[in-house]
Amino acid sequence: MTSIKDKILQRFLTANGEPISGQQLADELHVSRTAIWKHMQALQQDGYTFDTVKKKGYRLIAKSNKLDEMQIATHLATARYGHKIYHYDEVDSTQLVAHELIRNGAADGTVVIAETQTAGRGRMQRPWDSAQGQGVWMTTIVRPNILPHQAPQFTLVTAVALVHAMSDVCYNFKPSIKWPNDILINGKKCAGILTEMVAEADRIQALLIGTGINVNQQQADFPEELHSIATSMAIEEGEKIDRAIFVAKYLGYLEQFGDIYVKEGFGPIKKLWEEASSTIGKHVRATTLREVIEGEAVGITETGVLEIRTANGEIKSVYSADIEVQ
Repeated sequence: MTSIKDKILQRFLTANGEPISGQQLADELHVSRTAIWKHMQALQQDGYTFDTVKKKGYRLIAKSNKLDEMQIATHLATARYGHKIYHYDEVDSTQLVAHELIRNGAADGTVVIAETQTAGRGRMQRPWDSAQGQGVWMTTIVRPNILPHQAPQFTLVTAVALVHAMSDVCYNFKPSIKWPNDILINGKKCAGILTEMVAEADRIQALLIGTGINVNQQQADFPEELHSIATSMAIEEGEKIDRAIFVAKYLGYLEQFGDIYVKEGFGPIKKLWEEASSTIGKHVRATTLREVIEGEAVGITETGVLEIRTANGEIKSVYSADIEVQ
């Protein structure tokens, strides 16, 4: 149920800068003027800035920098995804929070999002730096009607959703996908995807799609050892990005492409993935748990497996590996 404070915020977020009187809000929400004033004070403590217009009321002049539910909801155009958002200033990991929510029956499309993580991680338990208030650190709970062996393909679905969302809000660069789970801008890593599965033998209960996206960091925000390999959307675009708009776009594409995959199979997604790939056609070095494979990445299969042609012409299938594009 939406709180009075959230209803007030929603009114201001959709008012396009026009003033709204306290009395008008009190009448609409059937509360006292004093209650409105208290909620306005709370919104200011949350980081929203209001101006008082004589005889007209309050006007929102600056949004909070936080990625709260109402800011995202203002731009959301989905049937399911993002309709329930758990927002935190700080968590150990959004994946861990999402695991707990799944045990409590969280619905398809539920989102966990944090301003920072103290124990963010990527594939193979690698740490992920989650700068306070600068990026998008989130997990989306997805409950698709697919078999467990199909789950890894949702990482590729997510990658396609991310590059489409980035392209919708940025115009000075073209993001690309590095198989299997990285998004690159001009050759530098900007985002990573971590897909985890909760399943029984023959069915998926839920997927936890974790995404860490560098959005508004500047170069000084990265450790010096990452300057040559990491970037952010804002660095490459040349201006700050509205994180709420970007998250809403991403959730829209994730729902759209996820539904296409469930209904039509991987074919339509495979085509979109290959169009955005920075791996296909390149000489790569793939380090798996058992061996190192070098050769040309020639494509992905109908199940999302990377195929590499070695120097002797043999085609090797790579299901999971660290990929170095050479």
